[in-house]
Amino acid sequence: MPFLDHLEELRWRILWALLTLILGSIISFALVYYFNVLELLVEPIRDAYENPDLKLIFLSPADPFFVTLRLAIYGGIILSFPILVYQVWAFLSPALEREEKRAIVPAMYLGLLLFIGGVALCYFAALPVTLEFFKAFLSDSLEGQLEINATLGFVVKMLIAFGAVFELPIVILALSLMGLVTPQFLRSKRRHAIVLITVLASFITPGDAITLTIMMMFPLVILYEFGIFLSAGVYRRRARAETRYESSLEPPVGSVEKK
Repeated sequence: MPFLDHLEELRWRILWALLTLILGSIISFALVYYFNVLELLVEPIRDAYENPDLKLIFLSPADPFFVTLRLAIYGGIILSFPILVYQVWAFLSPALEREEKRAIVPAMYLGLLLFIGGVALCYFAALPVTLEFFKAFLSDSLEGQLEINATLGFVVKMLIAFGAVFELPIVILALSLMGLVTPQFLRSKRRHAIVLITVLASFITPGDAITLTIMMMFPLVILYEFGIFLSAGVYRRRARAETRYESSLEPPVGSVEKK
């Protein structure tokens, strides 16, 4: 396909992706509004402060709307993810090898499941512990006013951070497909990876050492090992493909080569 045709196809793919995202955000806005998703995000804060009647304050009449809109956009990305994946896949697939095609599509949907898993771990386990940790610094000289943008911004950023960190196997898989890392390299750097995971966990999850180990370090080490498994699978498939290619170049058994 000529270069200008590639640009034209890319333009239409981006346009359809944007339209899909807008439609998903509209549907998500209705779900967030009518199913009161805001209550789900406030509930861990109420539990941490032991106040079932706790309400967040807002400083502008438009704050509740824009908070709902931001939540709707996040939900719209999740709802439209399958179609967004299809648009990316339809544009890139002609340039990919058959083995790469077989690996990339499942990896994209696996990445969505891992992201949801990280968000769930944060919401049900890490977020309550984190709120309890910050609550321990309250004193009689302080009086808190939980503002909706700052409070929900903190909660949402923490949820997204956990979901993004859980994408580690997909990052390793992508690097392996590009030939930038190998399973042998990943195994040799396992100790370095554990140190980096510990540092990362200390930034994402404030709290004691046990909390860090349970909430972040242990899952991330497992995800790192899973990434090594995916990388090994990529190189095994690549080796089999090279073997088949080399065998196809060999002359048939019993054939006579011309001198």
